[in-house]
Amino acid sequence: MRLFALMITLLTLVPAMMTGLAREASASQFTGQEIRSAIIGHTIYLAAPFGGEFPLNYRRSGQVDGDGEASGFAGRMAQPRDRGRWWIDGNRLCQQFERWYNGSPMCFDLTRTGPDTLRWVRDNGQTGRARIGERI
Repeated sequence: MRLFALMITLLTLVPAMMTGLAREASASQFTGQEIRSAIIGHTIYLAAPFGGEFPLNYRRSGQVDGDGEASGFAGRMAQPRDRGRWWIDGNRLCQQFERWYNGSPMCFDLTRTGPDTLRWVRDNGQTGRARIGERI
């Protein structure tokens, strides 16, 4: 009876594990061209640590801007709005805001995790999730 229960458990766990491995294997890092076509000209919604999303607009003009007020971040941030510039360095998306992060430039490796979702890794090791939104 125990052997039967173990076999049933394995038969239910193995497909779930394989699905997770397949999903991980299907995740692919964005190339510079993919960043330009999938990210630039769109609003990208960063998953906020305490729920909600934080929108960043990557404009074709080379400008990036964000506004946390719409997400309810105004009370938590001294400067809920900022703007700066973006550029592509190889296969990384880079940006520099006027005030946020003390105006320090930062770059990100982006990995597609679904049709409109991605994982980002900042050059300082921070990670997060985001959703590719509407065209702007």
